[in-house]
Amino acid sequence: MRSRYSAFALGLAAYLEATHAGGGPVTIDPQLRWLGLKVLHSSATTPTDVEGTVRFIARYRAGGGDGQLREHSLFQRRGGRRDGDWLYIRALDAPE
Repeated sequence: MRSRYSAFALGLAAYLEATHAGGGPVTIDPQLRWLGLKVLHSSATTPTDVEGTVRFIARYRAGGGDGQLREHSLFQRRGGRRDGDWLYIRALDAPE
Protein backbone atom coordinates (compact mmCIF):
# COMPACT_ATOMS: atom_id res chain seq x y z
CA MET A 1 0.00 0.00 0.00
CA ARG A 2 2.73 2.45 0.91
CA SER A 3 4.61 1.82 -2.32
CA ARG A 4 1.45 2.42 -4.38
CA TYR A 5 0.74 5.65 -2.49
CA SER A 6 4.31 6.79 -3.22
CA ALA A 7 3.87 5.89 -6.88
CA PHE A 8 0.71 8.01 -7.08
CA ALA A 9 2.53 10.90 -5.39
CA LEU A 10 5.47 10.62 -7.81
CA GLY A 11 3.36 10.01 -10.92
CA LEU A 12 4.76 6.52 -11.59
CA ALA A 13 1.94 5.10 -13.72
CA ALA A 14 3.98 2.07 -14.89
CA TYR A 15 4.48 0.92 -11.28
CA LEU A 16 0.78 1.37 -10.51
CA GLU A 17 -0.15 -0.68 -13.58
CA ALA A 18 2.36 -3.41 -12.64
CA THR A 19 0.96 -3.70 -9.09
CA HIS A 20 -2.73 -3.77 -10.06
CA ALA A 21 -4.13 -7.25 -10.68
CA GLY A 22 -6.55 -5.88 -13.27
CA GLY A 23 -3.76 -4.36 -15.31
CA GLY A 24 -4.67 -1.73 -17.84
CA PRO A 25 -3.74 1.93 -18.01
CA VAL A 26 -3.67 4.15 -14.94
CA THR A 27 -4.57 7.81 -15.16
CA ILE A 28 -2.71 10.16 -12.83
CA ASP A 29 -4.23 13.60 -12.32
CA PRO A 30 -1.37 16.12 -12.48
CA GLN A 31 -3.52 18.65 -10.57
CA LEU A 32 -3.70 16.34 -7.55
CA ARG A 33 -1.02 16.75 -4.88
CA TRP A 34 -0.80 13.94 -2.34
CA LEU A 35 -0.21 15.19 1.21
CA GLY A 36 0.01 12.08 3.37
CA LEU A 37 -0.99 8.50 4.03
CA LYS A 38 -2.30 7.02 7.25
CA VAL A 39 -2.73 3.25 7.43
CA LEU A 40 -5.52 2.52 9.90
CA HIS A 41 -5.39 -1.28 9.79
CA SER A 42 -3.60 -4.06 7.95
CA SER A 43 -4.61 -7.71 8.13
CA ALA A 44 -1.50 -9.23 6.53
CA THR A 45 1.07 -9.24 9.30
CA THR A 46 3.33 -12.23 8.64
CA PRO A 47 5.70 -13.09 5.79
CA THR A 48 3.60 -16.17 4.96
CA ASP A 49 0.38 -14.23 4.28
CA VAL A 50 -0.72 -14.34 0.65
CA GLU A 51 -3.79 -12.13 1.03
CA GLY A 52 -4.50 -9.12 3.16
CA THR A 53 -6.52 -5.98 3.54
CA VAL A 54 -5.51 -2.41 4.25
CA ARG A 55 -7.79 0.34 5.56
CA PHE A 56 -6.28 3.76 4.92
CA ILE A 57 -6.79 7.48 4.53
CA ALA A 58 -4.80 9.33 1.84
CA ARG A 59 -4.93 13.12 2.02
CA TYR A 60 -4.65 15.29 -1.09
CA ARG A 61 -4.96 18.84 -2.40
CA ALA A 62 -6.71 19.63 -5.68
CA GLY A 63 -8.16 22.79 -7.12
CA GLY A 64 -7.29 24.85 -4.06
CA GLY A 65 -9.08 22.52 -1.64
CA ASP A 66 -8.04 19.59 0.50
CA GLY A 67 -9.68 16.19 0.50
CA GLN A 68 -9.13 12.62 1.48
CA LEU A 69 -9.53 9.20 -0.03
CA ARG A 70 -10.72 6.57 2.47
CA GLU A 71 -10.62 2.97 1.36
CA HIS A 72 -10.54 -0.60 2.60
CA SER A 73 -8.50 -2.44 -0.04
CA LEU A 74 -7.83 -6.08 -0.86
CA PHE A 75 -4.30 -7.14 -1.79
CA GLN A 76 -2.99 -10.55 -2.86
CA ARG A 77 0.45 -11.89 -3.64
CA ARG A 78 1.12 -12.54 -7.32
CA GLY A 79 0.32 -16.13 -8.18
CA GLY A 80 -0.72 -16.86 -4.60
CA ARG A 81 2.94 -17.42 -3.76
CA ARG A 82 4.47 -16.28 -0.48
CA ASP A 83 7.37 -14.69 -2.37
CA GLY A 84 5.11 -12.99 -4.94
CA ASP A 85 4.75 -9.22 -5.22
CA TRP A 86 1.72 -7.66 -3.55
CA LEU A 87 -0.99 -6.69 -6.04
CA TYR A 88 -3.92 -4.36 -5.51
CA ILE A 89 -7.12 -6.30 -6.23
CA ARG A 90 -10.01 -3.95 -5.44
CA ALA A 91 -11.74 -1.75 -2.91
CA LEU A 92 -13.81 -3.85 -0.48
CA ASP A 93 -16.36 -1.30 0.59
CA ALA A 94 -17.57 2.20 -0.03
CA PRO A 95 -15.61 5.08 1.49
CA GLU A 96 -16.51 5.91 5.08
